[in-house]
Amino acid sequence: MKKLEIIIRPEKLEDLKETLNKVGVKGMMVSTVMGCGNQKGIKEMYRGTELTINLLHKLKVEIIVADGMVETIIKKVRDTVNTGNVGDGKIFIYNVENAVRIRTGETGESAI
Repeated sequence: MKKLEIIIRPEKLEDLKETLNKVGVKGMMVSTVMGCGNQKGIKEMYRGTELTINLLHKLKVEIIVADGMVETIIKKVRDTVNTGNVGDGKIFIYNVENAVRIRTGETGESAI
């Protein structure tokens, strides 16, 4: 099993949820996060003063999937959230040793 952390622009969440549902992802966790990277922040004017905002709002979507689904999901996610601009996001992939469904005691892939 793999854990995918998908960092995206907030406006792409509904499109991403629809895509993940179509490929069979049954659950996800979504967190509001702030970060900086190649996008370097934005400049805004506030009361005549230019401000640089370095930490931008993003969403982190976490999913756990079977090993065989990873490449398909990565391709679908990229196709869905890519705008071609800096700041589209990242996907981080981690190994998951095991999972346990608390209610039934199921373990492994059957627990996800």
